[in-house]
Amino acid sequence: MIFNRFLLISILVLFAGTSSFAQKKLSRKERKAQETEAKTTRYYIEGEKYLVLGELDKSYFYLQKALEFSPEEPAISYKIAEVLLRGNKPEKALPYAEKAANLDIENKYYALMVAEINTNLNQPLKAAAILEKLTADGENNQQYNLDLASIYLNAGEYDKALIVLDRAESYFGIMEPITRQKQRIYLGKNNLEKAIEEGERLIDAKSGNPDYVLSLVEILYNNNRIDQALDLVLGEIEKFPNQPELHMAAYTLHKEKGQRNESENSIITAFSSPDLNPEIASKSFSSIVDEMQTSERDSLLDKLERLMIQNHPQEASVFEAIGKRRLKEGQKDEGIELYKKSLVINPKNQELLEQVITNSFGENADFNELEKFTIMAVDEFPEKPEFWFYDGVIKNAQKKDSSAVISLEKAVELNAGKNLGLDQATYGALGNAFYNLKETDKSFKYFDKAVELNPNDEQVLNNYAYFLSLEKKDLEKAKKMSEKVVRRFPNNGTFLDTYAWVLFQTGDYQGAKKYMDLAMEHELEPSGVMLEHYGDILYHLGQKSEAISYWKKAEKSPEASEKLPQKIKEGKYHE
Repeated sequence: MIFNRFLLISILVLFAGTSSFAQKKLSRKERKAQETEAKTTRYYIEGEKYLVLGELDKSYFYLQKALEFSPEEPAISYKIAEVLLRGNKPEKALPYAEKAANLDIENKYYALMVAEINTNLNQPLKAAAILEKLTADGENNQQYNLDLASIYLNAGEYDKALIVLDRAESYFGIMEPITRQKQRIYLGKNNLEKAIEEGERLIDAKSGNPDYVLSLVEILYNNNRIDQALDLVLGEIEKFPNQPELHMAAYTLHKEKGQRNESENSIITAFSSPDLNPEIASKSFSSIVDEMQTSERDSLLDKLERLMIQNHPQEASVFEAIGKRRLKEGQKDEGIELYKKSLVINPKNQELLEQVITNSFGENADFNELEKFTIMAVDEFPEKPEFWFYDGVIKNAQKKDSSAVISLEKAVELNAGKNLGLDQATYGALGNAFYNLKETDKSFKYFDKAVELNPNDEQVLNNYAYFLSLEKKDLEKAKKMSEKVVRRFPNNGTFLDTYAWVLFQTGDYQGAKKYMDLAMEHELEPSGVMLEHYGDILYHLGQKSEAISYWKKAEKSPEASEKLPQKIKEGKYHE
């Protein structure tokens, strides 16, 4: 750079003062010039240093000091313009850049900065004028034609852009970016034939590249030139029969023309190639799965499925596509297992994680297995409150309540009140978790918040009522909530059991027996809790032998209370 000479002069001045070969004494004017040069260099170097460090204010300060000593030095003005431009101050940068360019008209970088600043200031034609001047200067600066064309395009000067793109093509040769720009211009001017011609020139120049063929096919297809597109594809297949992308294009075009046999042959040929992108194969397969079910469709899917497994046995997208088919066909368990295989290979699939998690809940859910995927979900998408909620619910189901609280509170934090339904469900889950942790005050606080947001959530109302009854607190409140639930769900054994137990705690043993009888009727296999409760109710009604009989039935269940063995042994009720 130009300031090497400043540094060199400074060194020479230093050595000149100590060398035994010092030259003759300098005049006052010469000494002053050297001092000015040295100060300019020192300030300039400091300015450069702070610019590199990103301390723009300090850099600007030192460069301004350098400019005071050498106001006609273009490199200083250029560097100040660079500092201001980096500080997002293009208006202030422009005068410095213009000054540098005027002081050294041979330095193209000064001119390029003026062009860049004008572009930032939404003065594209001023920038274009500078680049026109540069590119007109023989072969040296032809690479800037692409920048110039971009400026003209953004300014809406399409005819000028075409001229410059032709000039760039003469310099670089036929290139995809240039062809694409020219095609966009021609299509914008409703000159389809010229756009097609440009695509054909690119295909001829870069023979064997299917992407260029497919790009032109897309233009033809979008302009209802189906026959022309198909002729192009079939002609390229004759020359390059082993390109599966071309066969996929033929499949689409034959299908558009209603040529079912030809379209099926094309897609089978494409899927037979291990070179077919598995993502493309999976999307095409999935698209066919969404079509109306027919025997012909199912037969084709069978063939394509075998080919995908054969050629792409460990591709996440393939497992996902086949899993989708299984779910569509009602084979839920197999479909979810295929989704799980997909996620093990590629866990960064938010939609699939949600499907696996939500479709795996149920009476026979494997919570240990399911937790692997809720952990995967929060690891891959830690900003999604829904996944933290799922993780908390699964941990709660496994009696990992301390961990459940952490995940559920994270869900509330991330949700930040945006989804009230999620907040309500999370508050209910926190109520369950804190109750299991014997923190009843926190538990009931969260249940109250859940009920406030949705006073009709049967699960929350049932659980809250049951826990209140166990604590013998607010029994009237518990009774109202539980009664509300059984009115809506009169055939649900779990809800009836809760209501019976609330009545038991209020001393209404006859009412408790009535609803427990109903609960037992609606349960094929009553739980251990239900059997023990029934025994407790019978005991308080004076039916001691029947009570002991039900306690003994409950004894085999892991859900039985700690007091049950004592009840059986002593033949009397213990709280």
